[in-house]
Amino acid sequence: MSKVAFCFPGQGSLEPGMGREFAEAFASSREVYRLGSEASGLDLEKLCFDSPLEEMVDTEVQQPALVATSLAILAALRERGLEPDVVVGHSVGEFSALAAVGALGPAETIGLVRERGLAMAQAARERPGAMAAILGLEDEEVEKLCRRIVGVWPANYNCPGQVVVSGEHEAVDECCAEAESIGARRAVRLKVSGAFHSPLVARAAHRLRPALEKVRFAEPLAPFMSTVTARIEPAQRLGSLLVDQLTAPVRFTQAASELVKDGVTTFVEIGPGNVLSGLVRRIDRSVKTLSVNTLESLDRAQEALSR
Repeated sequence: MSKVAFCFPGQGSLEPGMGREFAEAFASSREVYRLGSEASGLDLEKLCFDSPLEEMVDTEVQQPALVATSLAILAALRERGLEPDVVVGHSVGEFSALAAVGALGPAETIGLVRERGLAMAQAARERPGAMAAILGLEDEEVEKLCRRIVGVWPANYNCPGQVVVSGEHEAVDECCAEAESIGARRAVRLKVSGAFHSPLVARAAHRLRPALEKVRFAEPLAPFMSTVTARIEPAQRLGSLLVDQLTAPVRFTQAASELVKDGVTTFVEIGPGNVLSGLVRRIDRSVKTLSVNTLESLDRAQEALSR
């Protein structure tokens, strides 16, 4: 039997006005923003619906806004009777994925994500760094560069031919130059405030650990595919994985490939943008992708998934 995976985006998938039409059309979606605002201490409705992009980009604000929007859209999918067979998330999207399968409640999720964003922003200020996407090289070639150049590490395995590296500014610049010299199509510096998913932000993991240790994760109602391990993971492992996730690479390529092997034929991206849908298509051209970020796309997804 073919399976449906719900997938949840990470930082960078931002749009002004995101989630507004869902909150206007679905009481359950508006309730997510209300609960999230209380839990995070932010006015998420004002932030997501009315703020210009430049007011949303800071890590400590972007993460709760993004997760709240994903969960508000998920609430609308639920009202239409749509549920996943398995879930996966990219970086902070793992929190959305865990809320989607009942391991965490929405308010608790958004509160934790606010703390995560603050922890990451603080760690980035204390140990500045950069990230860059290396396009057009095999994963192994990028890994070799990172082993050879001190202070840079693989951070995101996004799809074949796209690995993001993270580390000290000079090391990232050197890695980009070396990558292009050995045949990379391009090496693009990312607009981020720190060297995320690298040892440089270890302090964020130390700060977030106590908050996660207090959480009692429920057993997921549908399987949760970790992008830290590229395996289905149970409740008792979730807290430690969300700590490890801050300094470990995001193995999205490997996780999505495992899901396809396990029978997933449709990936539904829930949240602003369509970054993950594009990555999934590059990982395996045989699968179907749907992005749900407008009411019109919700209708299309319902029609496609109800067949």
